[in-house]
Amino acid sequence: MESTKSKYCNCLYHSANAFARVMTKMADEAFAPTGLSTSYAFLLMTVNESPGIQPKAISCQMQLTPSTVTRLIEKMEYRGLLERKSKGRATEVFPTENGLALRPILKTAWQSLYRQYTEILGKEVADRLTDDIHQAYTMIEQ
Repeated sequence: MESTKSKYCNCLYHSANAFARVMTKMADEAFAPTGLSTSYAFLLMTVNESPGIQPKAISCQMQLTPSTVTRLIEKMEYRGLLERKSKGRATEVFPTENGLALRPILKTAWQSLYRQYTEILGKEVADRLTDDIHQAYTMIEQ
């Protein structure tokens, strides 16, 4: 797509969404070798890191609604990468052996994504932008 200055570039909504679309494409390409979309990859990384994690904690970690997390977990269960276990009234999510086996390729994909956008933006700008966006999200979400 030709790079021209949009008349909407001063609108945070427009600029944030345009940036999100570009980052989503970049992330999907980086995580393609895993066979998972980016959302599923981050879910699996979260569960691999904390076996037995509850869906509510996943929701907080991934900044997604509980219903979205439930749907993602269900699809990952169907693929044989995660399993849910009831513990009293709570539900815990665990990686399967197949899910754990993807750990190295997920790490490589995530590192590849980081490397790609830091090469474009520069490490300092990329890290600062990440912090600024997270801070803005936290302020608006309150």
